[in-house]
Amino acid sequence: MTATRYDRRMYAVMNDRRAAAVYATGPRRRLLVGAHFALTVTGVGAWIATVFAPGYGPVVVLAVVMLPWILLTGMLNGSTRGLLELRARMLDERQLVERDRVRALAHRITLWLLVAVASGTGVYGALTDAPLRAAVTPLLVGVLAVHWMMPLWVAALRVQDELGDDVGDAS
Repeated sequence: MTATRYDRRMYAVMNDRRAAAVYATGPRRRLLVGAHFALTVTGVGAWIATVFAPGYGPVVVLAVVMLPWILLTGMLNGSTRGLLELRARMLDERQLVERDRVRALAHRITLWLLVAVASGTGVYGALTDAPLRAAVTPLLVGVLAVHWMMPLWVAALRVQDELGDDVGDAS
């Protein structure tokens, strides 16, 4: 099957190396993943607060967090060269295997997060008389967000440094 114009454009965007210096090394990618994680937690928390709390403060926080979150998401996708965003026909065999490994590891991590949340919710319900309804919805939204982002975080953390990157850092 041939690549469409959309596929070629996405491939070009995901393999554009102009911003590669930002995510060229492992420590830089870890910093980006940490910042993206923090912005995701902040954004999801603000979204939950807009639904469950009065006032406009959370809406402002959500609006402020969105632009840097989008930019960091793009940088992380660029660091993986579109591993999770490109269609399978645009990836070679090595990339397809790596994408499968990343997804499997991310889903395993998410599984253990779900086990911890379910256990914690059960313990909370057993130890208190508080209704679980108020706690379960925000927890589910949080776990859904982590499930959605985990493959990107895992993929960005697993990227190997390119050989030429060390030379650029030394100068």
